[in-house]
Amino acid sequence: MSVIKPFKALRPPTNLVDKVACVPYDVPYDSEVREYIAENPHSFLRVTRPEAEFPLGSDPAEADVLAKSKENLESFIREGWLTQDAEPSIYIYRLSIGPHVQTGIVATCSIDEYDAGLIKKHEKTRPGKVKDRTDHMIYLGAQTGLIFLAFRGTDETRRIIADETSREPLYECECDAGGVTQTVWKVQDVDALVAAFAEVPALYVADGHHRAESASLARKTLKDQNPDHTGDEPYNFLMAGVFPAEDLKILPYNRAVKDLNGLSKDDFLASLSHAFTVEKTDTKVPKHGRSFSMYLDGEWSKITYIVENIHQPNPIESLDVSILQQNILAPILGIDDPRTNERISFVGGIRGTDELERLVDSGDYAVAFSMYPTSMEDLFAVSDMGEIMPPKSTWFEPKLKDGLFVHLI
Repeated sequence: MSVIKPFKALRPPTNLVDKVACVPYDVPYDSEVREYIAENPHSFLRVTRPEAEFPLGSDPAEADVLAKSKENLESFIREGWLTQDAEPSIYIYRLSIGPHVQTGIVATCSIDEYDAGLIKKHEKTRPGKVKDRTDHMIYLGAQTGLIFLAFRGTDETRRIIADETSREPLYECECDAGGVTQTVWKVQDVDALVAAFAEVPALYVADGHHRAESASLARKTLKDQNPDHTGDEPYNFLMAGVFPAEDLKILPYNRAVKDLNGLSKDDFLASLSHAFTVEKTDTKVPKHGRSFSMYLDGEWSKITYIVENIHQPNPIESLDVSILQQNILAPILGIDDPRTNERISFVGGIRGTDELERLVDSGDYAVAFSMYPTSMEDLFAVSDMGEIMPPKSTWFEPKLKDGLFVHLI
């Protein structure tokens, strides 16, 4: 059973939606945030990344950053850039670019189910990042971004979504230069949709593990502060975009490493031979799993995992990100913990192989690896086992927008 609940969304008016909606807070570089805000003062990045409004080179205290975020959210409300729906609602949310279309819902989901493992996760979280988002939620009294959940679509959920999207939408626009059309409908038959999701066995965190964990910790804090807690307060629910798995597209999460761990180029290449075949290539993106495109010293190579090395494959060890970590990153390049090691960077697939070449050609990085994407079935298999994928295993695209919906808690 999966619990979904309508909520009173704080959202932009139709004439401003394309200006307010923005990329998720953790996607752009600091310099990009400053550019976005300078070009568009309506951008919701002013709420999610307010540090960009402080002078360049300054190091504002966390309390000052939170205060600026809250000040900006209150300003958005006061200026009418965000207004709250009078009645609780559930929304249909569609993102489309070229031939790709994904259509899901926006609702709130039970934090009790998340804490009980019925909303399943596949990544560990970093305490510092969780604390940052938790403090942000509590200080603002709001969840400012969607957690991206996936589920195995059913005939009934597909039928209801098809019916609801036959009506006139609330929004239909491109919110940035990325060419993604954002379309939103307000659901008319909420009870039918709630009942349909009650038949869905589980929801899965596709993206937004830190936001989900932060919502859980924020709920604990607010519950402890509320002597009249009932369990039905808004803070007991997390705001999510929930999409059928069959609609979703995963891009690779590529890797770049700053140095060869003291090895010469020839010694590094020789060390790969115990587990991989290596051949020069013009192909920058691998065409199948268990192979990688590697950029080193201005040249691309195809490195293919030798099948005989696979003894007792399981869903985690069979992942390309695991093969790379266990056979190259840890034993050869010394990246034992990619979550904390500062010598490795993760490059979302949307930035393409040009970004990998740029990093290595700049001299700041020595080698980069272009990955084959993880599949939704891999994600489900690992999550159903209650296991954890290596960090940065998936990059979902297109990204759900921040600023389209805010959940006041």
